Amino acid sequence: MLAKFSGGIILAVLLFFLVLPTLIVIPMSFGSASYIEFPPSGLTLDWYGKFLTDPAWISATLFSLRIAIATTVSATIIGTLAAIALVRGDIPGKSLILGLSLSPLIVPQIIMAIALYLLFSPLQLTGNFFGFLLAHTMLTVPYVVISVSAALQRFDPILEMAALNCGAGRSRAFFEVVLPQILPGVITGAVFAFVSSFDEATVSFFISGVGGKTITRKLFEDINFSLTPVIAVVSSLIVCVSILLMGAVRIAQNKVTS
Repeated sequence: MLAKFSGGIILAVLLFFLVLPTLIVIPMSFGSASYIEFPPSGLTLDWYGKFLTDPAWISATLFSLRIAIATTVSATIIGTLAAIALVRGDIPGKSLILGLSLSPLIVPQIIMAIALYLLFSPLQLTGNFFGFLLAHTMLTVPYVVISVSAALQRFDPILEMAALNCGAGRSRAFFEVVLPQILPGVITGAVFAFVSSFDEATVSFFISGVGGKTITRKLFEDINFSLTPVIAVVSSLIVCVSILLMGAVRIAQNKVTS
């Protein structure tokens, strides 16, 4: 009993120190000083107003949202189809294909960023929407593959066989029997894809341009040249959006499974 209690305290302390840097950003965004400070000497909402009225920040935010939404759609479709093929298909070199599909999670981000920049630059894909969509889809597909594969492992294939024996076609059996059962995994993968695309920093920094700049690239620039609490505002908004999306995923999973 004492060992479990001690282990729980140690785990709580570790989690606290992991989360603390993220939580500190939120009160810093309300600081009244013209620079980032903690604890803040005063509280104000002016920096949120400056963020909402700054054309550069709004443009970068909307650009990131467009990329994240498009990436979520493409990564979810590609990742779901890949997971079905890898889990249920009888294809040669399945282990190799799985390893390649998950490689963006293993290869260091800086390596991926340099490689994509060298590839995209001659093709004029840096700084434009299509280039970001290709890069972010490649980076986020593994999250969908992992979550959907886990859901498919728990799915009983007899249910699909029963639907086929009752006269349903492959497509109808998938959309009416298989998909509802693996939907929690699909939703989880889609949310991870959105969050990963929206706050992806390293690759976005390398393939950004003057015409196409993500919110993370704008953060890098302001950290170097204009260290105001607007940076804390943007960071707080990203954290809050991530928390809300993960909470929504949990609620959706509970509704689907109940």
